Amino acid sequence: MHQPPMTMHTVALAHALFLFAIAGATRASAQSPSPAPPSGISFCLLSNGVTNFSLPTSPSYTPLLDSSIRNLRFELPSVGKPAAVVLPSTKRDLQRAVLCARATSLAIRVRSGGHSYEGLSYTTENHVPFVVIDLSNLNHVDVDTGTATAWVESGATLGEVYHAVGLSNRTLAFSAGSCATVGMGGHTAGGGFGLLSRKFGLAADNVLDAVFIAPNGSSFTRDTMDDDVFWAIRGGGGGSWGVVYAWKLRLVPVPDNVTVFSVARSGPVELIAGLMHRWQYVGPSLPDEFYLSTLIPARSSSDGNISMSFTGQVLGPKQLAMSVLNQSFPELGLAESELSEVSWLESAVKFAGVSSVASLTNRQPGVGEYAKRKSDYVQAPISMQDTIRIVQYLLTGPAGSSIQLDPYGGAMARIGSTDTPFPHRAGYLYSIQYAVTWNASDMDRSDGYVEWLRSFYAFMASYVSKNPRAAYVNYLDLDLGTNDWMNATGGTSNGSVEHAASWGERYFLMNFDRLVQAKTKVDPGNVFNNAQSIPPLYFR
Repeated sequence: MHQPPMTMHTVALAHALFLFAIAGATRASAQSPSPAPPSGISFCLLSNGVTNFSLPTSPSYTPLLDSSIRNLRFELPSVGKPAAVVLPSTKRDLQRAVLCARATSLAIRVRSGGHSYEGLSYTTENHVPFVVIDLSNLNHVDVDTGTATAWVESGATLGEVYHAVGLSNRTLAFSAGSCATVGMGGHTAGGGFGLLSRKFGLAADNVLDAVFIAPNGSSFTRDTMDDDVFWAIRGGGGGSWGVVYAWKLRLVPVPDNVTVFSVARSGPVELIAGLMHRWQYVGPSLPDEFYLSTLIPARSSSDGNISMSFTGQVLGPKQLAMSVLNQSFPELGLAESELSEVSWLESAVKFAGVSSVASLTNRQPGVGEYAKRKSDYVQAPISMQDTIRIVQYLLTGPAGSSIQLDPYGGAMARIGSTDTPFPHRAGYLYSIQYAVTWNASDMDRSDGYVEWLRSFYAFMASYVSKNPRAAYVNYLDLDLGTNDWMNATGGTSNGSVEHAASWGERYFLMNFDRLVQAKTKVDPGNVFNNAQSIPPLYFR
């Protein structure tokens, strides 16, 4: 599955990609908005009819910037702040915002929900001046129950999507994550795994069309954009290509009622390790209608016991859930009283941790947290003896440490590894998400928290995927390597692609090469870049 870093330095290929990009930009120029030369970002925006923005001198600036910073590490005073936060309310506003950022030599960061684990949607590296284009006002959801599709603007949150879909028809759903405040733009751009993915695939697998704003401000749909570019935006990560203004989504059928549960089990290390060990054989091999994940926090009770929790959703009645799980996972000891039958929309409320259906549309249900996260994939079950070691190591971590195991298999294994840029399909049993969080009162110890997480990650190396050790791009991890862009645009070199392969191939495996080709076609000037963006090929 793994291929060596791309070395496409043939003159013919490079020349062909260059001509394609230039021709595309030329063809599109007639339909592209063209702002007048500005003297600054505010002048340019106002001159082109974009009035909803905030500058650092405005009282609204800090509340607006902080409004969707979910990881408070990136709210600290030492983190560079944007020259402006722009809130486009139309596609035209979005196009003009992109062009004004370019005209004033500002790097562009596009934020839909603010959940980037490394803050890449609202920070820059090397103190490069930048603008944040915040899509929160572009949050319209238009559901067509007749065709079981929806057009969704990228600034809509998953909660807003679920609310609109679930209220339109009890038996329609969308396959994506559980956190209600995650933005559709970034989530779908990175794949979008969730509780329905074993039955219906990722969010990106269910994208039928998109309205895409290219770096020159031009607007494209699936019919008019290059095939490689349409492929790249559906799972190739956010921040590399342009801006997706809206997505056309395939909605999926669900029963009138689904079965849900969230149960805790506690006991000594050997019991918890035994449940984790057995889960590896159960979670990824259950029928497609079943989702069963587990979370193990790094804490023990006063009697020395530790706890783990299991989250389950079954597209069917309680009787089906009990029958299958008691046969395949009797160790869990599931009782019927622990299960509930609810609508799919009500299940979305439960797993989002909000109080009601109406609360799904609340973009600010709580405060953020200081956190660091990493990810892995497991391709072969870990032995019982090694599982005990893992749980013991986890217990050495600080409060706020945990691992979450999400099952693959089902549709995740049947969809081709090159159908979209997300490659972790057949042969991958489950993903691991490592997390450590802390409070403001623990800031003086935060470096120790992060170092512990890194040490745990290093300890896990022999148990997870290899050559390369894979990772999930929606769980961004700058420990894997970074670009070192020094300018708002440009900056790519002969070595940029090979350097980026060191983490790009961990996120995308053999798909990394095609992503570089797509980037070179749509954004040869590297207008859309960040610390882990896909670089274009270098042309002298």
